[in-house]
Amino acid sequence: MSGSLAAADLVAIVLVLAALIGCINYLWIGLPPAVAALGGSLALSLLIVASDRLFHLHVMHWFRDTLDAANLPRVFLDVILALLLFAASLHVNLAELRHRSWAILALATGSVMLSTIIFAFGIWLVFGLFGANVPLSWCFVLGAILAPTDAVVVEALLRKVSLPPTLRAAIVGESLFNDGASVVLFLLALRMTHGEPVTIGHGQIMLELAREIIGGAAVGFVAGWLATQLIGRIKDDGLQLMVSLALAMGCYRLASVLHLSGPIAVVTAGLCVASLSRVASQPGTRLPLVGFWALLDQILNTMLFLLMGFQILGLTMQPLQLLYAVFAIPLAVAARWISVAIPWSLTPGGLRDKARGTAVLTWAGLRGGISVALALTLPPTLWRADLLVVAYAVVVFTIIVQGLTMPPFLRAVYGARKAE
Repeated sequence: MSGSLAAADLVAIVLVLAALIGCINYLWIGLPPAVAALGGSLALSLLIVASDRLFHLHVMHWFRDTLDAANLPRVFLDVILALLLFAASLHVNLAELRHRSWAILALATGSVMLSTIIFAFGIWLVFGLFGANVPLSWCFVLGAILAPTDAVVVEALLRKVSLPPTLRAAIVGESLFNDGASVVLFLLALRMTHGEPVTIGHGQIMLELAREIIGGAAVGFVAGWLATQLIGRIKDDGLQLMVSLALAMGCYRLASVLHLSGPIAVVTAGLCVASLSRVASQPGTRLPLVGFWALLDQILNTMLFLLMGFQILGLTMQPLQLLYAVFAIPLAVAARWISVAIPWSLTPGGLRDKARGTAVLTWAGLRGGISVALALTLPPTLWRADLLVVAYAVVVFTIIVQGLTMPPFLRAVYGARKAE
């Protein structure tokens, strides 16, 4: 009973803190919500750590124990991720998504694999430079963790600037679909660490990716089509919301049971729902279904980044691990740049437009919740602490530094005007 009470207390405390940080940010600071949540949680965590050392309150110790008992990484991967991706997919411009479908497919698959490979070899060299003999297979796991971008955070930041619709669709579409490819790569890389070389031979990774992505999309399309038929006939707002929740959770779990990509399934299902003219979000409308998912998206995203901040400060970091992070951050940016430059160079347009588009795609590659959740699912090993420090450092840098500078960066590089 005490464990349940502690978990309930944790949820209540996180909700109160999330609301408090959100109100302070909205009234006086004005940062993007995800940046404010993560920055606020880091500040609170520092305050808790300082008070623990001064007054021996052991609050952070209780927090870490409760977080471990709650098994949050598994909860995030099995539940929250499905809800976040479904909410984000409701706001995608389907016409522009179709127009850039091949570019999005290349970015969400080929770029993920290329980024994983580049970062894996790079961080392996960095570890070796400082005498940490982290196996290359675990570096591939870390590369897969940091390959996906955060669809929710990116989509929220892009609202602040006016970009060409096709480029905006490519950025948001990639962020939505690359989660599925990254999870597949992560699981395959974990199997490599357990001595399963068969998974990497004779194009097996590409076949596995294709099977999970295509199969997940098929599950999402069928489930989404059936749900849209129901929603289109139902006039009761509450029942519409129930159908949409059942769709998001049901198709995600069904795809996972069939060993297909749950993230791809739920995004495809969300796009089917977004295609309904009476449900799709239009400027100036406040339809109950869209409003509900927008609110749920904000609550979950804020709580997620708040918990992320507490997890980061809960780590016991060594000075040498901070050196790994210093090298890992520019390496992650470089891996992202190379991985998007190659497929984007094959898209229509002049050299100047391609260079600008590559710069925007690179800086818009914010890592977020999926990377944190994957990192937290790492099994206990000699190198787990090193991998976690690097993963968290890249996530914090991309969200806070790139997140804060992205609107002016986009306006400077692409000449994008501030959105009205």
